[in-house]
Amino acid sequence: MMTHRVRSSTILLALVTAGWSASPQRTDSLPPDPAHIPTLTNTCLITNSVKRLVDFYEPILAVRAKWSGKDYAEFETGVGVLAIFSEEAQERYIPGSTKAANNKSIVLEFRVADVDQQYRRLQSAVKTWVKPPTTQPWGTRSVYFRDPDGNLVDFYTPPKVQQ
Repeated sequence: MMTHRVRSSTILLALVTAGWSASPQRTDSLPPDPAHIPTLTNTCLITNSVKRLVDFYEPILAVRAKWSGKDYAEFETGVGVLAIFSEEAQERYIPGSTKAANNKSIVLEFRVADVDQQYRRLQSAVKTWVKPPTTQPWGTRSVYFRDPDGNLVDFYTPPKVQQ
């Protein structure tokens, strides 16, 4: 027990000497340097049928996919890229790293101007609706559906600001 106290005291003394305190002064009042912040630019879905997912997302996003060979396609969404990549090619490049159509832990969220209008527009394109247009407790209006691989998609509209 005594050894533990001595080590803890030694570590604490070293930290204090180095300028650390239990209640550090905030030094991040200035915005962080953008060059040092990781920027999410691309979300990639791994699938066993790139064409099937591209055929689904083109009318959903109202954007044509940009193809790079038969194994990869991407959609520019204004903020980032939704990429679709074949499971077969992924296995060639990074064996054992992914499993297609097996995702139950991520939601692809797309901001839209009018959720209810999008819900009406997508009736013939979407086969699996998860939740109809609903105003969430936090104020956004959302509609949830699944793509052909089972990925959960949320089209949402932020709350309108009252003036």
